Amino acid sequence: MDLFKATERMMTMDDRSWLRHANPLSGWTRMMTCLPLLVLAIWSRAWIGAWALVPVTLALVWIWANPRVFPPPRRLDNWMSKGVLGERVFLNHRHEIAPHHRRAAVVLSGLSLPGAAIMVWGLWVFWWEGAVFGMILTALPKIWFVDRMVWVHDDWLRAGRAIPGLEKQDV
Repeated sequence: MDLFKATERMMTMDDRSWLRHANPLSGWTRMMTCLPLLVLAIWSRAWIGAWALVPVTLALVWIWANPRVFPPPRRLDNWMSKGVLGERVFLNHRHEIAPHHRRAAVVLSGLSLPGAAIMVWGLWVFWWEGAVFGMILTALPKIWFVDRMVWVHDDWLRAGRAIPGLEKQDV
């Protein structure tokens, strides 16, 4: 099973949503808000019990909507846009990119797992320090992953290849 492709399918990302997600506002708000909002929403069960399903649902809606609500960017020459578009290249052409990029993506994704486990345990037992620390440990490899995707993006363009979904776009 390809976890990367399964995640993309779950998000139902098409060319238009990827281009909108390449807007730095989308990338940065996704990186800075999605996981904290989800953690806070899950934690809210301590205060509001089963009503926590409402903020959890709202957080999940935001995670899904974020790549779609921002307009396409005017420029694509910034770190976040390159990272998002590099991830698109990675997902669509993984076997065509350099092996060191593929290995790094798998390692960085794996490095998020211990943090995710701590975060989930912290949320389960209402250990706020564990939930926050685990959330940070989960997010840091993701930031590094995005940085690696910038490298993938730049290597792809240097090789004279087009970014998937941008072949027909004027940005």
